[in-house]
Amino acid sequence: MRKTILFAVAVFMGFSNFVMSQDSPTSDFGKWQFRLRGIVVAPDEGAEIEAIGGDVSISTAVVPEFDITYFFTENWSAELILGTTKHDVEAIGTAAGDIDLGSVWLLPPTLTGQYHFTGSNFVPYLGAGVNLTLFYGVDEGPVANDVEYDTAVGFALQGGFDFMLNDKWFLNLDIKKLFLNTTATVDATTALGATVEADVDIDPWIFGFGVGLKL
Repeated sequence: MRKTILFAVAVFMGFSNFVMSQDSPTSDFGKWQFRLRGIVVAPDEGAEIEAIGGDVSISTAVVPEFDITYFFTENWSAELILGTTKHDVEAIGTAAGDIDLGSVWLLPPTLTGQYHFTGSNFVPYLGAGVNLTLFYGVDEGPVANDVEYDTAVGFALQGGFDFMLNDKWFLNLDIKKLFLNTTATVDATTALGATVEADVDIDPWIFGFGVGLKL
């Protein structure tokens, strides 16, 4: 995991050096951009559960999200996305039936590099980057004695557009796909007489709509 994080940092630093080396635009532009979105986080989940088989079901969440964008040039930028979500988790179709695994909070800060297609009030953009997801506030539910989730490092793809209302304010529509994998360790010795590990793909789609300010 450490090698993955170092690789991601190196890639981003290389991207930053590249865009900063490009010719600066002649027009004046705001270097900072802030958005407040409402987002729908819809996991595209799947799991391999040892011993008892089955799959996993992770609930969809609707939450507010805040992001900060810095523009290196009029077209190139980096965006840091901040938000946290709570999801209900269930193991389904196992040899022991469906198992309620309670809930967990996810904190998934995501950093993307973006290219903005400027030239009008309608500004589409594409982006790609890295994600670090931390799991906290675990409620193990009525069956398990304890549930632990490993920190996940993944990748993100992004697309969307800003619609400028004036020089500073704009509306935003954004879609992201995160590729996240974690190992869940379920201590169910009381109910099942065993501790079970599962390789879980979360891979959520994130749909966002909000308002932004450019400075």
